[in-house]
Amino acid sequence: MDTGNRVFAYYKYGVHRADVILERAGVLHRKKDVGTGAWSDFRPVGEKDNAFYELPLAEIAQNLEELNSAFREGAAEVTLGYGAHYHRYQRVAGSVAGKRDTAWIWVQRGVKFPLDVVACRDEVIGFIKTRREGCLILVRPGYEDMTPLGEWHRPGLSQAVHTVKHMGTFQVEMRDGVKLATEVYLPGDLLPGTKVPTILIRTPYGRTKFAEPELRFVFRGYAVVAQDCRGRGDSEGEWLPFVHELADGSDTLDWIAAQPWSNGKVGMIGGSYGGFVQWAAAGSGNPHLKAMVSLVTSGSPFGDLPRKGGTLMSGVLAWCFMVAEKHADPAAVKRDDWDKVLSYRPIKDIPFKALGKEIPFWSEWMRHPDYDRFWQAGDWRCHGDKINVPALIISGWYDDDGQGTSEAWEMVNKYRRGNQRLILGPWYHQANTTRDIHNIAFGDNAIRYDLDVLYLRWFDRFLKGIENEVEKEPRVQYYLVGADEWRNADAWPPAEVKLTKLYLRAGGKLSFTAPPTQERPDTYTFDPSAPAPHLIDVSENELSVPENYKEVEKRADVLTYTTEPLAEDVTIAGDLFACLYAASSAKDTDWVIRVTDVDDQGNSIRVSDGILRARYRHGFDCPKLLTPGQVEEYRLRLTRVGYVFKEGHRIRVQVTSGAQNLAFPNTNTGNDPATDTESVVANQTVLHEPDYPSHVELPLLS
Repeated sequence: MDTGNRVFAYYKYGVHRADVILERAGVLHRKKDVGTGAWSDFRPVGEKDNAFYELPLAEIAQNLEELNSAFREGAAEVTLGYGAHYHRYQRVAGSVAGKRDTAWIWVQRGVKFPLDVVACRDEVIGFIKTRREGCLILVRPGYEDMTPLGEWHRPGLSQAVHTVKHMGTFQVEMRDGVKLATEVYLPGDLLPGTKVPTILIRTPYGRTKFAEPELRFVFRGYAVVAQDCRGRGDSEGEWLPFVHELADGSDTLDWIAAQPWSNGKVGMIGGSYGGFVQWAAAGSGNPHLKAMVSLVTSGSPFGDLPRKGGTLMSGVLAWCFMVAEKHADPAAVKRDDWDKVLSYRPIKDIPFKALGKEIPFWSEWMRHPDYDRFWQAGDWRCHGDKINVPALIISGWYDDDGQGTSEAWEMVNKYRRGNQRLILGPWYHQANTTRDIHNIAFGDNAIRYDLDVLYLRWFDRFLKGIENEVEKEPRVQYYLVGADEWRNADAWPPAEVKLTKLYLRAGGKLSFTAPPTQERPDTYTFDPSAPAPHLIDVSENELSVPENYKEVEKRADVLTYTTEPLAEDVTIAGDLFACLYAASSAKDTDWVIRVTDVDDQGNSIRVSDGILRARYRHGFDCPKLLTPGQVEEYRLRLTRVGYVFKEGHRIRVQVTSGAQNLAFPNTNTGNDPATDTESVVANQTVLHEPDYPSHVELPLLS
């Protein structure tokens, strides 16, 4: 069979796992048995195989002929007949058959999960797709060095020379007798008496599904342990998100350390909830946890989710529906009736009315309106004095769990922990997977190909003791939107940042000059039955995207304050804050502050925002209702960002009280929001005068 240039090797996170033949009539493949290292015969790729590859193999095969004729040396951009658009990005050099050669990486634009192309002398020799976990690569045999695979050959890196032995499913007993379903994978050639470090994954989404990508570490001489969290999958116990993860994580670490194949050193990796369980385990102070790779981690319940700013987050319902049953159902996120679902009252009964059943953890959440012992049990920040683990921390500007990463970074800095690194990209919760998010197109360099190598280097250093100097590299790397460049720093925010006040002024002005005299306050009416929207698609399950608020700002219940056109670029890097002096006619209400970038067409693109329930103005642990009409000071923490407001653009601050889709609107009654079915209209007053200088604080980068 003469397959010519249609044969490609498939590398999953640096490990050669399969070969494919991209025939138009149908894709053929053979896979390497992880246990024996033997190759199967070629056979057609079936529907069930697609989850393993996570690449559009059939689409590539159908378009390979056009792809092979499209990427010419002299071109800067290419649009293919089936609509895919590419930019020429980066020249790479490598060895092919012992000779040096060069190729170009072409990056796909305008789509989620782009499929990048590597072309050598006008012929496609490779494809690259990134996931939060790392790089998936298809490459013509012999051309591996012309792709990011070359990174895997660096000196001192653990090499993929082992097979995988699945030791089976273990029911690991926790301190209270509950048993958690746990898979164990060891290097297949492990000699009796040999002890190895372990990579632990704890997840509510399915242990075997999340173990598969982490087999990359078994190939490289690590044990991998994957566990269903309490009440999830095949584990016993009650599913109460966040509550049991500190104790269960610590007990699991102890169990691993007691196994005959374990050297007692454990690293953890995972994203979102899989990040939260790491910080919870670290909060136990367990001595066996030696390294973490924390990706887009969830944070504290009132700082992050599900009670951001003390509100009840409606945007988290998609996630709640997905994990309503013991086995996660990603399809439950997709609905076309979210507007109806979010309108059901009382809020505590939404699962009954939308799904016809109770979600027990939702009901339990509803029984705790304030930051009490229940929420504290799921807040790893309460144990920050015990957290001392080398951590590689990764998130993005548009990550809806971004506050979790900020809390983690501040925690390790508060206690002066060593060996901490932070990477912040122009990403949403699905980190490192797109160069275009809604209304912002980032640079071609927005996606990185080196993260999975970095994960391994981190574990090699702190679990195997390999002196690869990963801890001596830049402590902070962040992406500056607008400049479209990666920058290094020794601290976050960078040391050269200065928090600078931008004042709300009369007439909708925004100024670096404080109001010198008393100015007439601004007022609006907040009706909980018709709140201003927070522009998201709930089914996307991404709550912090950079949408265009141009039309929202026309509403009477949204105040806007805007600078004059900027005379020069204004660059910010860090967390934004707001100080609002305001009064409400209600006993309780919400305040929403949003910072946007306004271009010469009037488009107003979200840069950062924050929300605060008024009763928590003195802290989440000391709720106090309002005295109607009394001026109060509200301090809001907004989301962090690295961003350049361009010369000629304007900076805008929005003030409102609703964020429909993000948070259930405050009823303004002061009653329990979970059970309240009544609401009152609130008259809101925002002040800006010498005694009440409402402002936002920008982390200006000199």
